[in-house]
Amino acid sequence: MRPQRKNRSRFSQVLAGILVNSIYEMRNYPVVLVNTVLSPLSFLILITFVSRGALLGEAVMGGLLMSMFGAGMALQGDMAHLKNDFKLQDMIVSSPTKWPYYVFGMAASEIVYTIPALVVLGILGFYFLHLSAFGLLQFIAVLVMMFLMSIAVGYTFATFSSDIVQSYSFSRLISTLFSTIPPVYYPITYIPLPWRYLAYLSPTTYAAELAQNAAGYLTLSPTMVALDWAVLIGITVILLFVASTQARWREV
Repeated sequence: MRPQRKNRSRFSQVLAGILVNSIYEMRNYPVVLVNTVLSPLSFLILITFVSRGALLGEAVMGGLLMSMFGAGMALQGDMAHLKNDFKLQDMIVSSPTKWPYYVFGMAASEIVYTIPALVVLGILGFYFLHLSAFGLLQFIAVLVMMFLMSIAVGYTFATFSSDIVQSYSFSRLISTLFSTIPPVYYPITYIPLPWRYLAYLSPTTYAAELAQNAAGYLTLSPTMVALDWAVLIGITVILLFVASTQARWREV
């Protein structure tokens, strides 16, 4: 009975995060969903028009990548708001709830919040992306890595943020550096040398290369695929380690 009660308690903690952070806003402020959908679609539409439809597939994949990354980064603003304005983190710290369950519940709420955008982009992907079963698995794995990476960054910055304005400033800056500048919505081959090497400073470049290679929009050698996976996994592991060891969960 005790393991069942413990599992039930953990599930209720995750469910509470979803209800508080996404269901409440989606139900009471439906207009927030417009921004969730338009944010990834705006770049998709722009790239499609500029390329006259030639980069539609890459733009759809970029929209999905950035939706997952944006969901994790949204964790920063939401957690900072709850921590600083409602002192929720102090209450969680003083309760039996451990930080991984709190973060998992908040991360799950961000996925729920992003569902409208994922549905729209998923429908576009169904019609315009031609992925094999193995390619689809690779693309899903890349999306998961992007989400985990952004969760680690968002959670870490949220615990150090002392003001919601400061938190949103960091969130916008990181999102710009990770999504707007790197070649996420288009192939990296569109960037002329030697500027192309600067794109590799962003981990999202490696994610985009793997996704585009899985769909056949970019041809990578097995060595490059292995290197991209190694970099993407390595950065994600490092960021998760930093989040678990350096984030300021409990004030000292």
